Amino acid sequence: MTIMTKSRLKKSLLGITLSVSLITSINLIAIPQSAHAASSDAATSASTAASGKAKSIISTGKQYLGVRYQFGATKDRTTSFDCSSFTQFIFAKNGITLPRSSKEQSQVGTFVAKNQLQPGDLVFFYSPIHHVGIYIGNGKIMHTYGSPGVTISDITSGWWSDHYKTARRVIN
Repeated sequence: MTIMTKSRLKKSLLGITLSVSLITSINLIAIPQSAHAASSDAATSASTAASGKAKSIISTGKQYLGVRYQFGATKDRTTSFDCSSFTQFIFAKNGITLPRSSKEQSQVGTFVAKNQLQPGDLVFFYSPIHHVGIYIGNGKIMHTYGSPGVTISDITSGWWSDHYKTARRVIN
């Protein structure tokens, strides 16, 4: 074998080695990006589904604005509600089962910081907890109490802000 043939052979082998390395590295880079894109799409889809469920819950709740408050009202009555029968009824109409009392409801789902509230989250008041509402966005909750019955209140200031306790997310 001549020196020139050996040189060409070395260059060819080097070219093949570089090509294989390049192809391998492209595949290694592409796989995680594809996997990331798939998981990102799944997360976006789940978020969209949760957002749609929250809109449905809020829309259902708004149908009952003005319905009178009655302590101890049962979830299967729509002529009156107390705070937890209201949330239990509205969520059940949207396929989510909640326990009966506000205290029990405050123990389901996952904790949500006040600055992370999203529409559809349950918000709780007093210590010990004995009031619940549904966060509807923009610092507002839909709930029922006293003479206004089912109503919308602002939790960013005043009485509701002062008595805010915690929040839970039950929509997945």
